[in-house]
Amino acid sequence: MFKESALPAALAAPDTRSEAFEQMVRMYSPRLYTAIRHIVTWHDDADDVLQNTYLRAWRALDSFRGDANVYTWLYRIAVNESISFVTRTMKNSDLPDVEFEDEVKRIEADPYFDGDELQLRLEAAILTLPARQQLVFRLKYFEERKYEEISQLLGVTVGALKASYHLAVKKIEQYFEE
Repeated sequence: MFKESALPAALAAPDTRSEAFEQMVRMYSPRLYTAIRHIVTWHDDADDVLQNTYLRAWRALDSFRGDANVYTWLYRIAVNESISFVTRTMKNSDLPDVEFEDEVKRIEADPYFDGDELQLRLEAAILTLPARQQLVFRLKYFEERKYEEISQLLGVTVGALKASYHLAVKKIEQYFEE
C-alpha cells in the first residue's frame, strides 16, 4: 500500500505501476463517481464514464509528470470524459425522446439515487432544461466550476455561459413555483 504522496512515483515505476494503479482506483473511485454523476444524470452512464476515465488515465500514465496531485489529474480527465459523453448524447438528439415522466420515474427507481424529495424535484427540474443548459447548470451548481473554466471546457464565451446559467436558474425556479 502506497502513501498518497508516493503514488506518483509508484505509478511512474514499471515494477509498481499496476499495483499503484489498482490502489488509485480503489482510493479515488467514490469521489470521481460523485463528480461524474453530478454531470452525467444516470448511474449506468456514470459507471461507463468512470471506466473510460481510468482507461484514459492508464494510457496517459507515461505523460503524467506528477507535478499535480493524482486526484486532480484524474478529476480533470473525469470531467472531460463526462463533458464528452454529454456532448455526444446531445448530438445524438435525433434518437426518440423519452417522456419526462418516465425520466423522473427512472430517477426514483435508481438504487444509486440517495437524495430526498427536494433533490428529486431538483433533478426533475433540471431534466426540463435543454441539454446545454443542463450541462452548464450541473457544472456551475454541483461542481462549483468558475465560468472561465466552463468556458474553456465547452468552448463557449463566458457571457453566453452566464446567460445560459441565468436562464436555467429561472426555469428551475419556475418549475418549483408550479
